[in-house]
Amino acid sequence: MSIRRSLIAFVLMVLSLAMVVPFFLMLSMALKTPHEIDTSSPWSLPAHPTLENFRAVLTNPNVSFPLFFKNSLMVALFSTLGVLLSASMAAFAFARLQFPGRERWFMILLSTMMLPGIVTMIPAFVLFKYLHWVDTFLPLTVPAFLGGGAFNIFLLRQFFMGIPREIDEAACLDGASNSTVFWRLIMPNSGAALATVGVFTFIASWRDFLGPLIYLNDPDKQTLEVGLQTYRTLTNEQWHLLMAGSVLVMIPLIVIFFVGQRYFIKGLVMTGGK
Repeated sequence: MSIRRSLIAFVLMVLSLAMVVPFFLMLSMALKTPHEIDTSSPWSLPAHPTLENFRAVLTNPNVSFPLFFKNSLMVALFSTLGVLLSASMAAFAFARLQFPGRERWFMILLSTMMLPGIVTMIPAFVLFKYLHWVDTFLPLTVPAFLGGGAFNIFLLRQFFMGIPREIDEAACLDGASNSTVFWRLIMPNSGAALATVGVFTFIASWRDFLGPLIYLNDPDKQTLEVGLQTYRTLTNEQWHLLMAGSVLVMIPLIVIFFVGQRYFIKGLVMTGGK
């Protein structure tokens, strides 16, 4: 048994290092001067760490990272709010309400997870162009309020099914409606699952590159991911500046993960449990 645990610990340690090494290289290059990057190994620690690269990125007159940060934050927050609201409502219906064809509709919903996003890319663009939403933030935020995605609905449904139904029955005997059960009983007891969905959604929206690239034409509406690619072109691949910009893009994600880590892990563990 001890050999098995040691083997598992070794495999997990190797996988952890594989995840940490790219971040180490990125942070190390972001703290080095251009001369040190050219003359030293990428694996070496910075001999004289400097924050000048970060200052140069934030004060670049051609690429406004603070503006891109505001755009990304607005899109990510609205998308997260929309997914939490719509996905939780759909999951509540599939988990707690009885209606004709419920299981069949749920299987159809799950089947959409096998549909590649690129298949719906052109129809979605044509629809948003017809609605005159191109070059606005609406294509990046409004769809989040219209279902929240099959995976999020599935995750929340499994969690809701683990909450005893006796709570619903007792509330209904006291005259509570379905909306009261949802808002005052189910949602307050689902903080871990909601935090998990929120973290997933925020990270996916923050890191989205293709959506803003397709729908946003105004340079002042660019998000951080597209802005970083623009900055790469303007700086002619100066790696110390690109790595500094990449670190700035990742900092909010790291903060979000560590703040919600306890709820995130709890939500994954408890999903589907009775």
